[in-house]
Formats: sequence, C-alpha cells, structure tokens
Amino acid sequence: MDTVDAINRLRITEIFFSLQGESSFVGFPTVFVRLTGCPLRCSYCDTEYAFHGGQWMNQKTILDEVEKYHPRYVTVTGGEPLAQKNCGTLLSALCDAGYHVSLETSGAVDISTVDQRVARIMDLKTPGSAECDRNLMTNIEKLSTRDQVKFVIGDRSDYDWSVAQVNEHQLLSRCEVLFSPVYNQMEAAQLAEWILADQLPVRFQLQLHKIIWGNEPGR
Repeated sequence: MDTVDAINRLRITEIFFSLQGESSFVGFPTVFVRLTGCPLRCSYCDTEYAFHGGQWMNQKTILDEVEKYHPRYVTVTGGEPLAQKNCGTLLSALCDAGYHVSLETSGAVDISTVDQRVARIMDLKTPGSAECDRNLMTNIEKLSTRDQVKFVIGDRSDYDWSVAQVNEHQLLSRCEVLFSPVYNQMEAAQLAEWILADQLPVRFQLQLHKIIWGNEPGR
C-alpha cells in the first residue's frame, strides 16, 4: 500500500445498490457506502452490525466499487460516517466524480468540514433514542437549504420535543424537515394524524426499503 492509499483508507462495512428509503431522494436507485463504527447507541438502531468489523479500503477501491453500478446518487452512511477522519475526503472525491452525494449523520459530530456540494441529512436525536444529550446543537446554524434534518419519533413525547426544536431553531427556514416513526414501534397513522392536526409543514416519511425488504441488511 502506498502512502496516499494509507492516508485515504476507510473501514467499510458494505457497499451496495438499492433504492433510497428516506429523505427527499426517496425511491431513487442509489449506491450506499456504509462506514464502520459509531459513538452512539440509539435505542432503535437498526444497523448494529456496522458498529464493529468491516474491511479497510482505500479511496480508489471504494470509487471503483461505486462505479460498477453506474449510479446517479450515492449516499455515505454508517454507523456514524464522520467518526472516521477520512470521510470528508471520500465525500469530496465522490462529488468530483460527478455523483449526487448525500451524507447520513447522527448530528453528534461537527458537520462544518463537509463539502458544500453534499446534501447533509442530519438526525436530531429525540429523547426516546436515549442519545438526546449527544446532539451537537451548534450544527444547526451550519445547515443550508441543501440539507435536511430528520427526527425519528417513538411516541408523543418525542413528537412534542421535535416540534419544539423545529420552532425554537426555526428549522423550516433553514432546510427541509423530516418526521419518521420508529419502525415497528410508532404507528405511522398516529404520527401522520399529529402532523395534520398541527398543520405542521414537515415531510412525513416511512422507510421505503423496510416496507419492501424488512430489516434485511444491505437493503
């Protein structure tokens, strides 16, 4: 391995081709690059298999693997991808290659160094996640209209907290806001009714990939 490869390598859990299941890009065929490792332990986490293991890959190998699918959209996810210091370099390289690039991040790590061409899809962890205290609230002021904030909601308390954050931080004037029910915990119809009752102009979303494939890894 040469010096450049060593500097640019990342630990990768998987690279796969699927339909985007969330965000404003939902439904588009997308290559997902899932990085290994996460400093959080959310109560509803569905990717615990990405906490450990993985395979070291250099940036060129990752780009070559992505190109095999000839995608238009690429999503870098985790775990928490920004926990690996070379994630930013990979994001920029994917943008340079001409892809529409999005990043799925927990919001617990500073997003300011992420390439401005990347759509940052940032969670704000609700109380029910058991990781609410990990939210790095200074990230909010760094959001742009290119970005999206996601709230994963497990009950009425989570919903009320999320609405309070939307209002307090004027999130709707900063970026698109997504409300999603915790899979197999929060009734989707109930969350939809709360949003309609409050006439809340957020994007309600279900996880399309789980509707199609359930919790199958690599989907």
